[in-house]
Amino acid sequence: LAQDKIRRATTTATLKSLGLALNSLAVAMAGYDRAITVFSPDGHLFQVEYALEAVRKGTTTVGVRGKDCVVLAVEKRATPKLQDPRTIRKILRIDEDIALAFAGLNADARVLVDKTRIECQSYRLNVEDNPTVDYVARFIARTQQKYTHRGGVRPFGISTLLGGFNTDGVPELYQTDPAGTYYAWKATAIGKNSKTVVDFLEKKFTEGLEENAALRLALKALLEVTEASGKNIEVVIVRKSGLGWVSEEELEPLLKELDDTAEKIAKLKEQQ
Repeated sequence: LAQDKIRRATTTATLKSLGLALNSLAVAMAGYDRAITVFSPDGHLFQVEYALEAVRKGTTTVGVRGKDCVVLAVEKRATPKLQDPRTIRKILRIDEDIALAFAGLNADARVLVDKTRIECQSYRLNVEDNPTVDYVARFIARTQQKYTHRGGVRPFGISTLLGGFNTDGVPELYQTDPAGTYYAWKATAIGKNSKTVVDFLEKKFTEGLEENAALRLALKALLEVTEASGKNIEVVIVRKSGLGWVSEEELEPLLKELDDTAEKIAKLKEQQ
């Protein structure tokens, strides 16, 4: 009996010390959680990771690089009946032949886009030439990275897809994220359900897509996770001659043709 009491007392003391240790660790991690300029012991910057989480909750955005164009397609959330839909834009013009689509916080996107437009005008004034899309991508990534190691600020809660052309006139598609990294892609997606869309693009993408084929692929990828309607999808085609917005009237017949939701439901019923 005496030995049992000693064991119980030892176990209780161990559990208490373990609980105190866990509490102290939680308090310590909470400190790293709040600090933007301090790494946690396991090498994380939590505020940057939370900004990436804000991106993952944003609207689905798809980019596809074609032979001589880049297609950007974005899911638009339903707007209130009395709101002017023209004030809600998820794809924005950066320069004459550069477009930016984003997933994340609208206000952060507005500020970042304004900074980028000013930089493009400054580049044009100094160099007397149009900025290339890779230059713009580097500038955006550099700006986003600055907001990850300074006190008194927070990271931008957006990821962007940039479509444009390089100095040789070849179309290019770039992605930037809140950490300040940027990548070139043949086709990719950001925002909600982006993994599903990227998996679809990996299976269906082929090199040298014509404009119509690139448009159809982008729409098909978006339809994997959204409803088929011209009202909730915004599409821009980036050409050498400039940007072309695809109207609802042009989108509706394409979406009806590409939507295979009914076929999928029928197949599921057959399997059951």
